[in-house]
Amino acid sequence: MTIHDRARAAWAEIPVPGLAAAEHPARRVFVRDLMLDGLIGIYPEERLKPQKILINMELWVAETPGRPPRDYSEVVCYEQLVTSAKALLAEGHVDLVESLAEQLAALCLADSRVDRCRVRVEKPDAIAEASGVGVEIERRRNQL
Repeated sequence: MTIHDRARAAWAEIPVPGLAAAEHPARRVFVRDLMLDGLIGIYPEERLKPQKILINMELWVAETPGRPPRDYSEVVCYEQLVTSAKALLAEGHVDLVESLAEQLAALCLADSRVDRCRVRVEKPDAIAEASGVGVEIERRRNQL
């Protein structure tokens, strides 16, 4: 089983509360197992050598009742989420996975259509005996 298979299996085991009541339909947009290189960590060597960072993002997006989206402008773009995550890591070193997760959550909630997000940040190579270590957070609009 590869590290991606283990991460995907772990992510799938996380219980997800009811996504939306019938009167408040929602769509779940996600980016799964985004593997990027970045400078992250508190140790001196982590400030100099990029390491792998595994990112998962889930966004619950309010839908327009009664009809599916008909135009690109009506959806939350997962490609833009990936571009924003890459740009965030390109800004430079981040001490903590917790800090990176909070910054990514803020990017997710920047679109006013997003009601809630879950962000998971892992360092797959940080502990030799573990397939990954990190943090997962969930944020709701107006609760950052």
